[in-house]
Amino acid sequence: MFSMAKCTRINAVAFLLLLCSLMCSLQGVSALGIDYGQLGDNLLPPQQVVSLLRSNNITKARIFDTNPRILTAFANSNIELIVSVENEMLSQLNNPQAALQWVNTHIKPYLPATKITDIMIGNELDAADLLPSLVPAMSSIQKSLSQLGLDSHIKVSSPFSYGVMEESYPPSAGSFRSDVSDVMSLVLQFLSTTKAPFWINAYPYFAYKGNSKEIPLDYVLFSNDGLSAGVTDPSSNLHYDNLLYAQVDAVIYAIKALGFDDIEVKVGETGWPSKGDDDELGASLENAALYNGNLLKRQLAKEGTPLKPNLDVYIFALFNENKKPGPTSERNFGMFQPDGTVAYNAGLTGYSSSTTSAPNSTDAPTPNPSEPPSSDTNLTEPPTTSTEPSSPPTPTLSEPTSDAKSTNALSPPTPSPSLPEIPMTYSSGVKTATTMGRWTKWIIIFSVLVFIILCIIVGIWYRSKFADQAPKVDLV
Repeated sequence: MFSMAKCTRINAVAFLLLLCSLMCSLQGVSALGIDYGQLGDNLLPPQQVVSLLRSNNITKARIFDTNPRILTAFANSNIELIVSVENEMLSQLNNPQAALQWVNTHIKPYLPATKITDIMIGNELDAADLLPSLVPAMSSIQKSLSQLGLDSHIKVSSPFSYGVMEESYPPSAGSFRSDVSDVMSLVLQFLSTTKAPFWINAYPYFAYKGNSKEIPLDYVLFSNDGLSAGVTDPSSNLHYDNLLYAQVDAVIYAIKALGFDDIEVKVGETGWPSKGDDDELGASLENAALYNGNLLKRQLAKEGTPLKPNLDVYIFALFNENKKPGPTSERNFGMFQPDGTVAYNAGLTGYSSSTTSAPNSTDAPTPNPSEPPSSDTNLTEPPTTSTEPSSPPTPTLSEPTSDAKSTNALSPPTPSPSLPEIPMTYSSGVKTATTMGRWTKWIIIFSVLVFIILCIIVGIWYRSKFADQAPKVDLV
C-alpha cells in the first residue's frame, strides 16, 4: 500500500534536488571574474569594492599588483583573488632569494583569510628585453611557493595579449608569432609541469575597430541568431557564432601546434568601452551593454567554445579609470562608475544608491599595526621605493593601453555593413539570478531546509502510527 510516509519521503527527496538546483543557479556566474584596475583618483576604497562585488554575486577578481589595502580588504570575503607581479619587477625576481622574499612579504601574510588563487607574472609581456626574464621569474616564484608549502593552492602563470598570435583565422590554423614561439614553448612547458592555465587577453572590440569592413558587428557582440550565422572552420568543421570563442580556440590550436594538449586556456581580459574618440568605431554605451550583457548570459548558462566547453572569463574592467593614458576608450571600459553605480545595464545592479559620493584619500581604511609592512599604502599615487630592507619596491602596474591590446582579428569571410542600430535586450531571468542579494539567497535556502525537516518529521510520525496499528501475526 502506498502510504503517506512514502509520499512524504519522496517529497523530501524532490525538495533536496530542488535545493541543489537552487544553489547551483545562485552560483551560476562562478566562471565569470572581473579585473579590478586602480588607475583612478576617485575610486571606491577597497572595503566598499568588496561589498560591491558581493552584492553582485561576483566571486572572482583580479588586480594588477599586490596592493596591501586590497589584500587586507578581501580577507574573509570568500572572493577568489588573482594578484600580479608588475612588469618592472621581473628582472629582480629572477633571483630565488628575492622571489622568496617577495612571496613572504606580498603573499604569505594574507593567507588563508584572503583567497589568493593565482599569481600573474607580468602583464602582456611582448618586449624583447622582458620576455627572457619571464620563465626564470615564474620558476623562482613557483619554487618559493613550494618551499613555503603554498604551491598546491596557488598557480603561477602570465597573461598574454592577443598580439602574440601570428595566425588566428581559421581557428584551426592558429599559431604564435615566430619571434615569440621559443619563449612560448618554455612557458607552455612550465604550465604543463605545474598544471597551471594559459591566460590570454582577447578583445573582439579592437579586432572590430581595426577591420570593421570584414567583421560583422553582430558576430562581435554575441548577437548572432541561428546556426547559419557566424563562421564555420573549413578544416575542423566547428561553427563559431561569435569572435571571442573563435579567438580562444585559435589559441588552443596554437598551443597544440607546439606539442601541448593538457593546458587549460582562460581569458584574463575581455571587454568593451562605453565611450571613445570620434575615430574609435563601435565604442558606445549600447555596444558595451550588449557585449558584456550577452557574455554574462553565456557564462551564466555555462557555455564555452567548441574546444573549451567550460570557459573562465574575466571582464575588463570593474571601474572607469580616469588616470589611464591613451584614447578616451581606455578610461571607459568599466562596468561601474568610480562611485559604484552601474555605467550601463548589463545584468548587474551595483550599489542600490546612485548618490554615493566618490571617496577621497581620507575615506580609505587605515591599515592595522598587525598588517604586513608595505610602502604602497596609496592606491592612486605613484609608488616610492621602500625604505624597509625586507620589502622590495612595488611600483603600480601600468595597465595595458590600446597599443598593447591586439587588433589581430579572426575575420569571417563575409563583409559587414556599416555600424547598425542594435536594440538592447536583456533576459530578466539572468538579471534575477545575478542580482539576488546574498541575504535573500540564504533566506530561501533556510526556508527550503525547514520544509524538508518538517516533511521528514511528518514521515516519521506517520510511519510510527501505522506500525502501531498494523495487525500482529503469530508465527507459532
